[in-house]
Amino acid sequence: MRHKLRIHYDNGNNFIDPHLWTWVTDGSTLEREVAPGGRDIFGVYYDVEFNRSSFNFKFKDGRGKKNIWEEGAFDRYYHLRLGTEIWTMSDRHNVYHILPAKPVGHVKDYYAPIRHLIPQKNFYLPNTDVSGLGVPSLLGATPLTDGTILFGFFHPRAARVYLVGNFNDWQCPGFPNARPEMFHEMELYRGFYYLPNIWLIRIKSPSGLKQLEYKFFVQGGAVETERYVSDPYTRVYSDDYRFRNSVVIDPSKFVWTDHDWQTPAVKDLILYELNVYGFTDNDSTIPDEHQGTFKGIIQRIRDGFFQKLGVTVIALMPTAEVPLKRGLGYEPCTFMAVEQDFGTPDEFREMINEAHRHGLAVIMDQVFNHTSNDFNPLWNLIDDGSGPGGFYFEGETMWGNKVATGKEEVDNMLIDACKLFIREYHVDGFRFDATHSYFLNHKLLHRLAYEIKDKGFKPDVILIAENLPNEQDLNLEGYNGYAQWSNIFHDKIKALLREGEFEGIDNSINDLGDMFYFSKESFAAHTNNVVNYCESHDENSVPFEVATGGPQLQDYSLKNRKARLGLMATMLALGQPMIYMGQEYGIERERNRIDVNWEEQSEPHRFYTWSRGLIRLRRDLPGLKISGYNPAGEGKFAWVLGPWMEADQGGGQRVIGWRSRSSGGNGKPQDERILVLFNFEDHDVPVNVDFKTPGRWVKLADIDHVNGGPATDPEKPDQADFLTTNGLFPNFTLPRYSGFVYRHIEA
Repeated sequence: MRHKLRIHYDNGNNFIDPHLWTWVTDGSTLEREVAPGGRDIFGVYYDVEFNRSSFNFKFKDGRGKKNIWEEGAFDRYYHLRLGTEIWTMSDRHNVYHILPAKPVGHVKDYYAPIRHLIPQKNFYLPNTDVSGLGVPSLLGATPLTDGTILFGFFHPRAARVYLVGNFNDWQCPGFPNARPEMFHEMELYRGFYYLPNIWLIRIKSPSGLKQLEYKFFVQGGAVETERYVSDPYTRVYSDDYRFRNSVVIDPSKFVWTDHDWQTPAVKDLILYELNVYGFTDNDSTIPDEHQGTFKGIIQRIRDGFFQKLGVTVIALMPTAEVPLKRGLGYEPCTFMAVEQDFGTPDEFREMINEAHRHGLAVIMDQVFNHTSNDFNPLWNLIDDGSGPGGFYFEGETMWGNKVATGKEEVDNMLIDACKLFIREYHVDGFRFDATHSYFLNHKLLHRLAYEIKDKGFKPDVILIAENLPNEQDLNLEGYNGYAQWSNIFHDKIKALLREGEFEGIDNSINDLGDMFYFSKESFAAHTNNVVNYCESHDENSVPFEVATGGPQLQDYSLKNRKARLGLMATMLALGQPMIYMGQEYGIERERNRIDVNWEEQSEPHRFYTWSRGLIRLRRDLPGLKISGYNPAGEGKFAWVLGPWMEADQGGGQRVIGWRSRSSGGNGKPQDERILVLFNFEDHDVPVNVDFKTPGRWVKLADIDHVNGGPATDPEKPDQADFLTTNGLFPNFTLPRYSGFVYRHIEA
């Protein structure tokens, strides 16, 4: 059967004698050359007759094979399902079944007359353009103050785009028995790089709808000829998982009360990592309907859970929409939609507002390296010929499709996501998942820091990277760089506590000083570049890990002591400490567990009481959170014990100790002097300790008790003990698996 087809070509290459070349790839050598049949407003066209269901084609200048061919690998493909008339462009491989729209203007010109209609408070209008051209993208759904709604959609390859929703009965060309009079066709504008790639439409806000749900209907430019797509900038999805419609949200209506809140300095961070679902799930003190939600966390905040513990930052595991509620959250669908199983966007805002009222910063976990494979609106959304998944992807990771970070337009979207959560949710910062340069292009992280910090969007934003190789380029200038989860600290402390190897790191005396001195010799330029931890969602708890070290480490009391030693090391090492939910109780569990049996952790609880005292010491004593590029060189830090020192100062053994000195503190003008000692050996170690400053020193904490400190509730004040020294204290015995904190109180 023979078929007739008209092929339109825009001849953007300005060929003098443009010819069409067709061929098939079914093993035959059928090739044909076709001259133009005429010209129209689009360009030239060719009338072709063929007897196959599909074929390939491209264009060249003149007859024969030795003339000029199109630049680029634009081998186009036609199939009968595209119809009897198609359109093609010289700068792309895409084949369209409809006449592509032409750009009608520039986004900047569209924005100028409506900028005064943009909500001014607690609303983020996407405007990131890392190309440096300053294009306000206007992407997403923007409720304007005149009662209209602006919709913006980035798609550089589409032929036509329609806005559809419950406001027009989802009417568009792809709808059965479509009614064209109800269509809302979007117009194409020049945007990023001044190229036609942003679609805009503004409609009157419909009345009578409980919530406005919408999608975009895209014709051409995707792998499918036509498809409905969710808005990549949607703030929340509808609760209908069959359709997953985008929902228009007006964040400017929420009433904030945190106007006096100030994000804490990096040196004051004590992070508490938690999973929204797991943190309050099955907690009988919280109503069933609030368990595993933002409201559950709100109740914990109001009950004083975090204030009693002493932490300063709630570090949320991912809150982005994911297909699986009970998972860890590391499989995002898109990057700006809040997981509706946790609660509404306003409930998320209420949680952060309440945290700020109680002196707590909130940071979010952003997963920018990959997306979900189960529900992925970005997959094949833009067919640019770059490979599987299209424009937004470049290869795979072991967790899912790798996002094409480093590509300017993709980075725009991810930076917009962070700006949106800062402006509309008042978050204090972010932790970025798996940022090894193999998984994520660091161009994104550098540009993100510049766009948010350096350009003044939020100069005090907290930026933390999980970068387990701890690559140095993320330090930036040190004080303003990314804080990194210190793999050096974590792996070494686990090796020491389990008395063997941990992921290739041994428990020798090597690098003992570096792990406590903010990993300076390994990667960090400044104390701000380090987050120390011995437990996280990704890691076994200390008691669980210790038990893997052999039969001799199975005893409960020993695992408990090691858990205390690990937490103490985390709190006192230079850098910023982080604990994982439940660690304050010494819980034993495997990695990737987000449930905590809170019924078993009721107060009074010895481990918890000790943890709380220790954490609050870290919070309240300036001498325990000294910071800088090199505190030792600045006279704020000095080693007193270490395996590299003399035998009577811990030489050759797994012991470490230092003095720290901070100016003032707690309203007092005098310096604060602190002494910290650790012994990781399984036997007592006698040492000579150089306190340097003569006088009376009070023991604030050891591995069993916290005796108090400024603004710290003492556990048992009557057990506080002191020692007096002329500066050098000989024959100080460090018990096995022990730690101490002393503070100078009087000469």
